Amino acid sequence: MNFEIELEQEADGRWIAEISEIPGVLAYGVTPLQATAKAKALALRVLAERMENEVSIPGINSIAFVNHYESVAVH
Repeated sequence: MNFEIELEQEADGRWIAEISEIPGVLAYGVTPLQATAKAKALALRVLAERMENEVSIPGINSIAFVNHYESVAVH
């Protein structure tokens, strides 16, 4: 299963990464790489918790992350 990571730069320069397919997976970072790494780690923790609690996760045989980002002009 591929999870799309949406990256956006805040007006203050921080980056926010979100995986909308997994509710609650949202992470900030100083760089896009840092925000992405934090979002991936959080996503894996959420998925692991769901597996441990036998919550259905349809279609997961493998996991891949795809980055998409927009930068915002900082004035």
